[in-house]
Amino acid sequence: MRIGGIEAGGTKMVCAIGEVQTDKGQPGENQVTITERVTIPTEKPKITLPRMAAFFEGKGISSLGIGCFGPVDLHRASPTYGYITSTPKLEWQNVDMVETFTRALGVPVGFDTDVNAAVLGEVTWGAAKDCDTAIYITVGTGVGVGVYCNGALMHGLVHPEAGHLLLQRHPKDTYAGKCPYHANCLEGLASGPAVEARWGRPAKELADREDVWEMEAFYLAEAVANYVLTYSPQKIVLWGGIMHQSQLFSMVRTKVQELLGGYISNEKILKEIDTYLVPPALGENPGIMGAFALGMREAEYRKPKEA
Repeated sequence: MRIGGIEAGGTKMVCAIGEVQTDKGQPGENQVTITERVTIPTEKPKITLPRMAAFFEGKGISSLGIGCFGPVDLHRASPTYGYITSTPKLEWQNVDMVETFTRALGVPVGFDTDVNAAVLGEVTWGAAKDCDTAIYITVGTGVGVGVYCNGALMHGLVHPEAGHLLLQRHPKDTYAGKCPYHANCLEGLASGPAVEARWGRPAKELADREDVWEMEAFYLAEAVANYVLTYSPQKIVLWGGIMHQSQLFSMVRTKVQELLGGYISNEKILKEIDTYLVPPALGENPGIMGAFALGMREAEYRKPKEA
């Protein structure tokens, strides 16, 4: 069986075909191998969407999953279900992603946020496998948080926007913040563009600056500690371009323990944090693997229910 997956980003669209081995029981036990992949620049929808659909045509996929930049509408009863909504990419506002690909390909289309897809990938096949509550944090051009809670992807009023968690400022930070909505949110203080704006150079050129990464770890640990207190995840997967500064992991772990102060009396925090707060096991593929999982789930959802 073949499955299609899309990791829809603000700068590029990753489209892939996965070959599914279906002889191992339930969907969560299936293995999926990426057999074909293409990257398409995110231009105007009328240019980009037909190119994406064309990639999947004639490939024999049984369903498609889309992990999409947002905000998006995830409420099935809503008239704008499957749409990208109030994105700052103005040309992509009110674009109906689900109907576009349903109409073009004639297969079930699963849909969620890009970070929810990533956490689903890690829960299904990666670092958070067998967890019923886990989060995936990506720190790059923006900050996103995918939440898998009690065996399901978290939605709610809209969907988690925990990348905009409001933080206390580092005592030495005079930077105004990058986010146009909040002066002191995680994305505005700790994203890649925030690091570059604060220090005058991109993150990759600041690897030897201890003060840069001490401040970054301060903000990331503050957010992680709050996520531990609110979501109570069994695993936290942390990634994105900023986390390619590998020294950050140990700094964030230590600071998280300091901030929690022993209040969360669990061995995973107190003694096993090196295996609790981790990079993805799927490397650079959590998003596209999660998209496959979304497609597989949608195919199951669409199956006729037995009487």
